[in-house]
Amino acid sequence: MSDVPASSPEPGLERQVLASNERMMLVRHQMQPGWVGARHSHPYDQLVYIVRGRLLFTVGDVEFETLPGDSFLVPGTVEHQAKALEESEVLDVFSPFREDYATP
Repeated sequence: MSDVPASSPEPGLERQVLASNERMMLVRHQMQPGWVGARHSHPYDQLVYIVRGRLLFTVGDVEFETLPGDSFLVPGTVEHQAKALEESEVLDVFSPFREDYATP
């Protein structure tokens, strides 16, 4: 994975698009402790797998803490937010393909 270019769309967050086709995309996110993502929604279904670390997620009106090995689904259009409680790594699968994450 080290040969895949990474981007830093905001302080405390690193993103690598690992694989994709027109129907889905696999993305690795690494978060620094204290990183807080903006509450947002998008039309893409998102599968989340916690590789390492501890995060606090809000999906809709439900808030929960995650640990390595946890996984869950964020349906498209549902507002959600993540907060890194410690250095963390997450694998996200988006469907369909996210053009906004594609490498130019």
